Amino acid sequence: MPNHIRAALSVVLSVFTSLVVVGQVTPEIGVTQSPRNPQQIATLHWYDANLTTTFTVGRGPMGMAFDGTNLWIANFFGNNVTKLEPSTGKVLGKFAAGNAPWAVCFDGANVWVANILGDNVTKLRASDGKVLGTFKLPFGATPFAIAFDGANIWVVNNGFGQPNGSVSKLRATEGELRGTCQLGRSPTGIAFDGISLWIAIAGAGTVAKLRPSDGQMLRTIKVGSCYGVAFDGANIWLTANRTVIKVRAATSSVLGTFPAGREPHGLAFDGANIWVADSFNSVTKLRASDGKVLATFDVKDDPNASLEGVAFDGSNVGVSHGGPSQLVSKF
Repeated sequence: MPNHIRAALSVVLSVFTSLVVVGQVTPEIGVTQSPRNPQQIATLHWYDANLTTTFTVGRGPMGMAFDGTNLWIANFFGNNVTKLEPSTGKVLGKFAAGNAPWAVCFDGANVWVANILGDNVTKLRASDGKVLGTFKLPFGATPFAIAFDGANIWVVNNGFGQPNGSVSKLRATEGELRGTCQLGRSPTGIAFDGISLWIAIAGAGTVAKLRPSDGQMLRTIKVGSCYGVAFDGANIWLTANRTVIKVRAATSSVLGTFPAGREPHGLAFDGANIWVADSFNSVTKLRASDGKVLATFDVKDDPNASLEGVAFDGSNVGVSHGGPSQLVSKF
């Protein structure tokens, strides 16, 4: 990848933030029609994986989410999201989002998209991609990450170099902004563990633990300049400085630091393993129980790639190629 493009992407990555969403009463599709908990669906699947194929989606694929049936990919340069059938790679639709969509998540019936240059989030109906609303965030928010706590959407606002970023809480049913809490400099990732929210604050070199009911910060843990966040059912995983860090959610204690590429960004849990996307075009698979590296997969068929988003669909792991690419890899 040319140095000037990598430098430009580096600036974008250090300045913006992405969230994860899930929610809505009487959902229409996906795992919410099953008695299984969507957050635990990954634990039902065990498999051996290799890079099997790549699919063309949109321009600049970044954050990804699984709705129980299909994958949704935010296309940064396309100002839209792609709905993809993961088993075949068939594009089921491309739907308008906002300005520079960066992160995406599912709430049980709808897909939420954080638009990093629009200071807003877009809500789309997962069944047909219809836009149900666009909801404003504070001026200069630059939303970078998104998550769902069962009732509300939480959006991490990177703040584009401001002294402090923030996190905004919106009610999932109608998108009402419930409040915004200040964080440290350049927050970049978020995950919900069923009780608390965890937010990576890259500029402060910490991960913050928040109470969802009121946004109260319960604890901060020094971990270094972290980026992505994922939950494995018991532990929080963070990408940071060529490593992933494992933190026990219940006690907030750091359990270990494990190697994972040169510049790890997105990560996801598959029920047994943690998958990490490295912006230098490799994917690392680690055993969640002890952090042992089980495999490293190179994605060298796309010179425009800068790997970013990761999502597990119950059978396979998808990784978005980021940058000016238009591809998603399937493992």
